[in-house]
Amino acid sequence: MSRSPRAARPTIDTTLVERLESLAGAAMGRFPEVAYPLVTKLSRARLVAASKLPMDCVTVGSSVTYQDELTGRAQQVTLVFPEEADISRGLVSVLTPIGVALLGLRPGNCVRWETRAGEERALSVLAVARDTAAA
Repeated sequence: MSRSPRAARPTIDTTLVERLESLAGAAMGRFPEVAYPLVTKLSRARLVAASKLPMDCVTVGSSVTYQDELTGRAQQVTLVFPEEADISRGLVSVLTPIGVALLGLRPGNCVRWETRAGEERALSVLAVARDTAAA
């Protein structure tokens, strides 16, 4: 983690905000370690219409390649809603610590996040792709 992260204000599709707030509210009692960061991210995000969301901005349905700053390892995942999550297929829920961390970022952005075990990690977004048919 020798690089200084290029933090950025996250950009989020306005059509997702209500559902994301609902997910955070439902998770508040059982998973506050995810719910609070999601609420915080939503409160500081730049909200844009779906048609204005840059194609390289991480949103639900995006395929994201990121580099773990601790290990240097690159990994590709797709950000999904909780009911679609399947880590064995690389489908990461937006209601997980890494899902919250990735939401709203763009290539070149770095973010620090905390695992469920309380370990601080950092990642850099390398690439983002979105299926335009699903967007």
